[in-house]
Amino acid sequence: MQSLLRTDDGPVATITLNAPDRANALTTELKDALRDALLDVAGDPAVRAVVLTGAGKAFCVGQDLAEHAEALDQGGVDAAFATVEAHYNPITTALATMPKPVVAAVNGTCVGAGLGFALACDVRIAADTARFGTAFTAIGLTCDSGLSASLARAVGVARASELVLLAEPFTAEQALAWGVVGRVVPAAELGESAARLAARLAAGPTLAYAEAKRAMRQAWRAGLADVLAAEGEGQRRLGATADHQGAVRAFLAKTRPVFEAR
Repeated sequence: MQSLLRTDDGPVATITLNAPDRANALTTELKDALRDALLDVAGDPAVRAVVLTGAGKAFCVGQDLAEHAEALDQGGVDAAFATVEAHYNPITTALATMPKPVVAAVNGTCVGAGLGFALACDVRIAADTARFGTAFTAIGLTCDSGLSASLARAVGVARASELVLLAEPFTAEQALAWGVVGRVVPAAELGESAARLAARLAAGPTLAYAEAKRAMRQAWRAGLADVLAAEGEGQRRLGATADHQGAVRAFLAKTRPVFEAR
């Protein structure tokens, strides 16, 4: 089964993370496919709007921790965190900077890098059954995928600090109230609602959208590249710690992590 699907309906391209048996966890295979698909649609003049969604009950639960643990064990921190520059940064940059609007159709669980990817999109619509979370500190890491900036911009610094530090899950209704998503619809209506929204954007002024996206990015003092670089450096430092590596093993063993570093 292909880990990622692209379907085109006129000027709208829909990219679907297609690993439902793994809750669309981000393996190297899926990250490679997503990065390449986003670069393709960004440069495709026939595409005027993009939808990003997931198959099954999850949008994306972030990094596949089994693969991450294996990389830590076999190649160390350098091998495990090379994916930040190879995948997470270019995926986030492609979503945020492509000269056409991107709609995140959040069909289910959306945590970690999955939440970062959704926040990198221009418009977010969620199923009423979707659940969200930051997750990073729960495994002894800091953010990636631009989340440290995009979440604060969406919900404000105070609430973003709480969501990142406590790493508690939150509902679609809370996501709507806090500004993480702009619309919540019944789960059965998500696909149709996202398609209708993307079609409306595809019929709009693409050049104006591109300029507006650029202007809004430039309106914030910290550039995306600086945010991504700072996050990557922080993850690499934390990736070498016993706290993080022990938390990954605890997650895979379904036990509670113990953080002892001071």
